[in-house]
Amino acid sequence: MREPNQQKVKNVRRKLLRWYRKERRPFLWRNTSDPYEILVSEIMLQQTQASRVQEKLPVFLERFPDFKSLAKASKADVIRAWRGMGYNNRAVRLQELARVIVHEYGGTLPGEPALLMTLPGIGKYTAYAVTCFGFGKRVSVVDVNIRRVLSRIFGRMNSPLEVKNEKEVWNLAAQVLARDAYSWNQALMELGATYCKARSTRCSECPVKEYCSSRKLENVRLTREMSSTTNHEKLYEGIPLRLWRGKIVEALRNVNGEGSISLITLGKTVKNDFRQEEFLWLELLVKQLERDGIAATRCKGQTVRVMLAE
Repeated sequence: MREPNQQKVKNVRRKLLRWYRKERRPFLWRNTSDPYEILVSEIMLQQTQASRVQEKLPVFLERFPDFKSLAKASKADVIRAWRGMGYNNRAVRLQELARVIVHEYGGTLPGEPALLMTLPGIGKYTAYAVTCFGFGKRVSVVDVNIRRVLSRIFGRMNSPLEVKNEKEVWNLAAQVLARDAYSWNQALMELGATYCKARSTRCSECPVKEYCSSRKLENVRLTREMSSTTNHEKLYEGIPLRLWRGKIVEALRNVNGEGSISLITLGKTVKNDFRQEEFLWLELLVKQLERDGIAATRCKGQTVRVMLAE
């Protein structure tokens, strides 16, 4: 991708920032600069809709207001507090990260991307997002929304699903970064989440349509070849295994006190028509949750009992 035209960059910045300041959605994480709160929100937002995070974030922060409280909690309590968020291994990784921060950094999150990326569970996007939104530093940020938006504005895309490669977009993001990096990065994300979507583009309503190199994408009909994606997700009775694992975790959350549940009872809880021959399938799911640090098992006589990991 060639270096972008500087006049175009200025025009896009001006239009987009003006639009964002007027139209931005009032999410909780946009009203804080606390590095811990920003980190928690970013981990939550990775695989959960913003509206759900808006609902669950304050509950989680009330229970665990800082790294120290999160680090010293039992793993089971953290998993219970993650209820409704899905992908429970994120809760486990977040607590592991909190313990590293407490034990190695005195409970204070470092504010440099290079250092952040050495921490467990933090990739490049999260490191730069926390640096920008939590520490107020002027750095570019690239998530899936920003990658799509910058690809379309500064490169002519022929399909709604086409994007430039990630390395190219990171370089572009650094070239077009506005002085107010916080608002600029948030504005790009907001545009990608509202008008410049992956499949249902709204080019005719876009605030920067006059400067976009791909502004006619909403007129492109997705062919079967364009829209087809290979789904490697494994299913059982038509339901993804990750959802079955989620059902197991929810059942374990609901066990009275901090007790355990027998494997047979667990099977009947997550599947009304659970059959004897499905024990192996259930055991495999439980073992996966054990490997992820979410569940634990113990034998009591001939009975296998399952519980949230402690």
